[in-house]
Amino acid sequence: MQSPVIGTIRTSPPFRCDLVGSFLRPPELLEARRLHRERKLTDEQLYELETAEIAKLVERQKELGLAVVTDGEFRRSWWHLDFFFGIEGTEKIDLNAAAGRTDAKQRAESFRISGKIAFGSHPMLRHFESLQALAGDAVAKMTLPSPALFHFVQRYHGGAAYDSDEELFADIVTVYRDAIRAFYAAGCRYLQFDDTTWGTLCSLLHRTQLRSQGNDPDKLAADYVRLINESIAERPSDMTIALHVCRGNFHSTWFASGGYEPVAEELFGGCRVDAFFLEYDNERAGGFEPLRFIKEQFVVLGLVTTKHGGLESQEVLQSRIAEASAFVPIDQLCLSTQCGFASTEEGNLLTEDEQWDKIRLVADTAAEVWAD
Repeated sequence: MQSPVIGTIRTSPPFRCDLVGSFLRPPELLEARRLHRERKLTDEQLYELETAEIAKLVERQKELGLAVVTDGEFRRSWWHLDFFFGIEGTEKIDLNAAAGRTDAKQRAESFRISGKIAFGSHPMLRHFESLQALAGDAVAKMTLPSPALFHFVQRYHGGAAYDSDEELFADIVTVYRDAIRAFYAAGCRYLQFDDTTWGTLCSLLHRTQLRSQGNDPDKLAADYVRLINESIAERPSDMTIALHVCRGNFHSTWFASGGYEPVAEELFGGCRVDAFFLEYDNERAGGFEPLRFIKEQFVVLGLVTTKHGGLESQEVLQSRIAEASAFVPIDQLCLSTQCGFASTEEGNLLTEDEQWDKIRLVADTAAEVWAD
């Protein structure tokens, strides 16, 4: 293993060169998942094949000198729904079947609440334990959808298990506190919440739609900051929790556009996570001015796109980091890609070589900017 390119600069997360989480699924894994759906592989056979591919992925990350590794979300079909499906009191919905679409070419799934929710014996604990065993001296990072997103998604499918939002809020907090406690006991010291809710609340189009449905987007923002803060309130002092704000990343597409200004004061000024991973790969994310509300949190700038191949200019990346440092001290800044490379198993429209070139660019740029 090479020496970490950023290990001597920051020895705890977030790292100057960091990872959002997901990686392109190798063909062998996609084939295994197809066979599993056709019942030609058992659950355990699929798990063993996933473990073998994750071991290769972790080794590749370590060969690049990264101080942090993920499992690429290789055991997931969806970046968020697999976690929600594993929570007791939820059930999967096939949206194509529900809408009578028998010839749909694109998967469409979600979840609904079918009873009182609880973290229970969640299968992703085993997933993290496997990653931890492979990580060696690198930090094993776990990614989960945020508590705000759980509430936001279930609004569309609901259920009769809860009489009020406050009752549901309280149980979501309990689920996430139990999750944090369980992952910490399994060795997790770096946890990231992924959240497209905030991308929606940044979008003028979506804010208008929410109001037309009788929802106040500013109240939602305040409620969701409270929900996240209460969920992480009991986290151990040596556990880093980050929030990744996303505007959509399905097969290189996106669904929301707009800068952070509509939520900046509420989110950056009030949310007590340790770090924000923020998309800044194109004009859809707006300027750096909303970062003026950042307090002591780290900001991981997602300047390198995962939507397509082709490398950004290192000089331009350095210039943009300098621009951001006008609003956040450079010692509180880090660098990453704008999102993962495969938020769903389909993956984005770039090659594995292009994927690794982008990770290498982030590492090389971080080493230049935050040199000893």
